[in-house]
Amino acid sequence: MRFTFTHPMHTHPYNPELVTGTGITSVAAAAEAAGFHGFGFTDHPAPTERWLNAGGHDAVDPFVAMGYAAAVTTSLRLIPNIVVLPYRNPFVVAKAGATLDLLSQGRFTLGVGVGYLKREFAALGVDFEERAALFEEALEVIRGIWTTDDYSYEGRHFTASGITAHPRPVSDPHPPIWIGGNTAAARKRVVTHGDGWCPFPAPAVLAQTARTAPMDVDALASGVEDLRRRFDEAGRDWSRIDITFTNPEGGSPGGDDFNADAYLSGLEKLAKIGVTWVQVGLPGDSLAHVLETIEEFGESVIAEA
Repeated sequence: MRFTFTHPMHTHPYNPELVTGTGITSVAAAAEAAGFHGFGFTDHPAPTERWLNAGGHDAVDPFVAMGYAAAVTTSLRLIPNIVVLPYRNPFVVAKAGATLDLLSQGRFTLGVGVGYLKREFAALGVDFEERAALFEEALEVIRGIWTTDDYSYEGRHFTASGITAHPRPVSDPHPPIWIGGNTAAARKRVVTHGDGWCPFPAPAVLAQTARTAPMDVDALASGVEDLRRRFDEAGRDWSRIDITFTNPEGGSPGGDDFNADAYLSGLEKLAKIGVTWVQVGLPGDSLAHVLETIEEFGESVIAEA
């Protein structure tokens, strides 16, 4: 089992300590020292005030921030959670990802999702109703330009002829691509385009807001079985797939009620389902608290797991 987390900008407004250069590098270095395997950022370039005030959160640019973190770490993987792929031209995403993979010496994983905030799509000039088609084409383009010289593509949304984009990523054959989403459509995309599936816990109300399927541990188990079946039908090697999820057992790390033994028991359940990476929630109330929690989690959970 490997452990990753998203930089804890959970609220609006955020704690400003967390988004200084020192804040980001301190968190990344502490995570690596504690034994974490991955670290990343969310992607909301143009959220609405209404969404922020209803429980949303602010965000920094994930590629810039991950590059900053890469400079002070040597083993920590850089895993955005997640890049909303339809927001950007796929050639630009591929260039940013290849650069980050190169400068970090092969530590980049591209986590991507379709997105669900209609007003954010509108602010960025992207057709919300076309987001699935944009997503599918972008996945094809990114994989293609990462692995092919003199690359051409003819799609409904993107057209390119004879493109060569160097330097390429150093990861062979390319950085892993993890695909977010709780639906059967997301799992189908993993089979066709992905190296990992990253669903997220979603009770019914959240699932409706995020335009996805409800997800808990039981639904995850069913989803993993569905994904395994799809891999077998496609003749793909199941042993190479990564699956991420959040551990619901033991409470929140950094909270007064956190129970490391219960958390470890929850990890065992997730491992039996097929989860390979756990997304850990960390407190965002202060830089000191998150650094303390990272150290304690490393000692009480990561070292034991």
